[in-house]
Amino acid sequence: MGLLIRLLVAAGLITDAVVHWRFAPEMAFVPGGAIGGDVIFRVQAAVAAVTAVIVLTYARRWSYALAFLVAGSAVGALLLYYYVDVGALGPLPAMHEPVWYAEKTLSLAGESISALAALAGLALAAPARNRRPTTDHEPAQHA
Repeated sequence: MGLLIRLLVAAGLITDAVVHWRFAPEMAFVPGGAIGGDVIFRVQAAVAAVTAVIVLTYARRWSYALAFLVAGSAVGALLLYYYVDVGALGPLPAMHEPVWYAEKTLSLAGESISALAALAGLALAAPARNRRPTTDHEPAQHA
C-alpha cells in the first residue's frame, strides 16, 4: 500500500511539474508584479519535481507533509486564480485566468491526486519514535 501511495503522490507532482514547465514561457507576458509569471511557473515545476523525488526516496511523515503542502498550494492557487481576480499581490503578477482547458484540467487532476495521496500517506506513515539502540542486557526504551 505504501508504494502505491508514493507512486500516486509522485505521479501527480510530476504531472504538475511538466504542465507548469511547458506553460512557463507563455506566463512571461502576465502583467504586474516584480516576479514574472514564467519564473513562478518554473519554480513550481522545480519544487514539484524535487518533492516527487523526495517522496519516492523517503516514505516519511515529513515527506508526505511536504508533498501535501506543494500539491495543495498548487490546487489552491489554480482555483483562486480561476474564480477570483485578485490582481497583482505584492511581487506576484495578476494571474487571473477565467478559462479552462485540457492542460489546466490535467494539472488540477495531478495536484489533487497528489494532495489526497499525500494525506493518506501522512495518515498511514509510522510516526518517528525517539528510541536509542538496545543491547542484549538492557530493555528497549519506549516513548
